[in-house]
Amino acid sequence: MGAPTTEHATRSVGAVLAEAAEARATVVLSGHVQPDADALGSTLALAEGLRRRGARVLPTFPAPFTLPASLGWLPGAEGLVPPSSVPSSPDVFVSLDAASPGRLGELAVLLDRAGTSVVVDHHASNPGFGGVQLVDPGAPATVALVAGLLDDLGVLVDQQLATCLYAGLAADTGSFRFGNTRPDTHEFAARLLATGIDHAAISRRLFDTAPFGWLGLLSVVTGRAALEPGVGRGLVWTWSSTAEAAEHGLPGEQLEALVDVIRSAQEADVACVLKGQDDGSWSVSLRSRGGTDVARVAIALGGGGHTLAAGYTSHLDREGTVAALRDQLALG
Repeated sequence: MGAPTTEHATRSVGAVLAEAAEARATVVLSGHVQPDADALGSTLALAEGLRRRGARVLPTFPAPFTLPASLGWLPGAEGLVPPSSVPSSPDVFVSLDAASPGRLGELAVLLDRAGTSVVVDHHASNPGFGGVQLVDPGAPATVALVAGLLDDLGVLVDQQLATCLYAGLAADTGSFRFGNTRPDTHEFAARLLATGIDHAAISRRLFDTAPFGWLGLLSVVTGRAALEPGVGRGLVWTWSSTAEAAEHGLPGEQLEALVDVIRSAQEADVACVLKGQDDGSWSVSLRSRGGTDVARVAIALGGGGHTLAAGYTSHLDREGTVAALRDQLALG
């Protein structure tokens, strides 16, 4: 019982990684900027698997090099190294869960500077970058592809690895509520549960634990939410900022959870949260109930993602950002 994979691509990437481990090569692994549970779980699990096979691994992620408390407990997180400390020309560079080179920040240069670059991802908007690719939009999460690679490497998925993999799977499937959940997704989850992981504790730390200030921020942000039923198939949106989060004693990454609250409005097919950044830009998160391909919208606006979950960065002001979104949603 394995993870859903693209067999030919897995075999190719698996062979590259097995050769790197056999040669005791230096392998740098990175998820995308501001990694979520899938990006970080994939990075930590594959790094540990390669380490067990003999490779010299350096797991990292792009600046800002700060993990939220909801992820810092994952096994192996203490071994992460800042991007400034990785070699400029490693033997192998592995990109995990990054839909485009831009999502790798300052580490994107390693795609060209490494002896071999490997891309493992499940975003439908991935253009197919890197030297060797395993890109499967049908996979529920990148951790599912990593599980297949660990199998190819002959690495036993124990509780440590299963904890990282389950965190990514639970996060990217919305605790198995999203449309990317398939029969083999549950089979994969069952395989991980069979190792003895505490899945309830994992979910509690990922989804149900936040500082008290979160309640105050949530009250303010939901209170300003706007419903526009005439935009596309219906739009609900709101906004916040890293500065506003700080006023409530919260780190900026706490804003990521807002869209999963806003998306509950039944009158709107698309939910949007604008998150103001310190540099004046807006990080935009989109979710769809199924009637709108938000990946198309995000790509048109310079980003990417999945059909039902996508995002992009806007350098317009708030009203300009929402106006551009309305225009794209009006196209159907």
